[in-house]
Amino acid sequence: MDPLYNIGISAYKLAVRLASVKNRKARLMLAGQAKTFDYLRQQLDPEGGYIWVHASSLGEFEQGRPLIELIRQQRPDARILLSFFSPSGYEVRKNYSQVDAVCYLPFDLPGNVRKFLDMVKPQMAIFVKYEFWGNYLHELHHRGVPTYSISAIFRPTQVFFKPWGNKMRKILRHFTKLYVQNEESRQLLQSIGIDQVEVSGDTRFDRVAHVREQTKRFPTIENFVANAQLTVVMGSSWEPDEDLMIPYFNAHPDMKLIIAPHEFDRHRLLDIMARIKRPAALFSQALPDTSSQLDCIIIDSFGLLSSLYRYGQIAMVGGGFGAGIHNINEAAVYGMPVVFGPNYHKFTEAKELIACGGGFTVSNAEDLAQVMDRLTSDPVALRHAGSVAEHYISSHVGATQFIYDQIKHQIK
Repeated sequence: MDPLYNIGISAYKLAVRLASVKNRKARLMLAGQAKTFDYLRQQLDPEGGYIWVHASSLGEFEQGRPLIELIRQQRPDARILLSFFSPSGYEVRKNYSQVDAVCYLPFDLPGNVRKFLDMVKPQMAIFVKYEFWGNYLHELHHRGVPTYSISAIFRPTQVFFKPWGNKMRKILRHFTKLYVQNEESRQLLQSIGIDQVEVSGDTRFDRVAHVREQTKRFPTIENFVANAQLTVVMGSSWEPDEDLMIPYFNAHPDMKLIIAPHEFDRHRLLDIMARIKRPAALFSQALPDTSSQLDCIIIDSFGLLSSLYRYGQIAMVGGGFGAGIHNINEAAVYGMPVVFGPNYHKFTEAKELIACGGGFTVSNAEDLAQVMDRLTSDPVALRHAGSVAEHYISSHVGATQFIYDQIKHQIK
């Protein structure tokens, strides 16, 4: 890879190390990477032959998960290695049972790359969505390993499409095939001479459809919503999302609220509790026999949200006041309108949900009140918005099977 690229990766590694003094995620990443090679030495079969799937974090894992599980179902003898770059993925899924091993991916430096691939000896590599690590891709190409990008999406603002992006464009040529979410991505890639592209759609639709079929039941929540006129589920919320919804909730006694913060610790949970002016409890402390007396339940456990949406009539999904919205498909699959903040433009599903009338974006408290008042005062409008959201999801399933059918002949 280009020396400047390696300098950039080295600088990023140094920045993570400096950040680790105060940042817990950075500390977890460095500690995890330090153990990767010892872990692989102990865990992997020396003969290798692994299908290597790499996801940056938990969100990308959920996109890759349907394909992992289909491979496991169809080829139970296949060896699968899952790697993460971010602690938000690894720490939650390090014991994921559908793969043979889970590890942190070492920084993309030539020595790390050769050592990692020598140990894994991958028969195939699958990168989810935005993962474009130059040295890994170059070495996989050099070794003749079939390498795929799945659920990828491209925008004109990315470096690949800039006049100075030639070196990054070369990285894309190392993929055996890129499976992209939409036709716009295919055309953008074609404009820079990348032709090994298929429009497959987004595997997240398959994941949320599967989750809905396997949804969990929670007696505490069932009793909580039993006599509610309206329940709103806030999923993956951050403080700016809560700054809008909690005051609205406090002012509307006919509404119940489930809050599932994206990240939480004791201080954050106590802060949310303090802002709620109606009967509320943490999920871990609520009892089925008395939960009906509550107006708000705050989820203090991970892994529940995708099933919790089934208990609401409206969802507000967080992240839209920060880097970008979280998974709105998880809510829409249950036939409910989805509300989110203004930073949604990188997300095709958000733009399309807005266009069809199943999604609503808000920038401030006035916007939220307008949307909520309209939906809650008109049962027909609420049902219609939920119906079109559900139809949007059901009409987009199938990407996982499409990709598997194309790559299955490569699995040994």
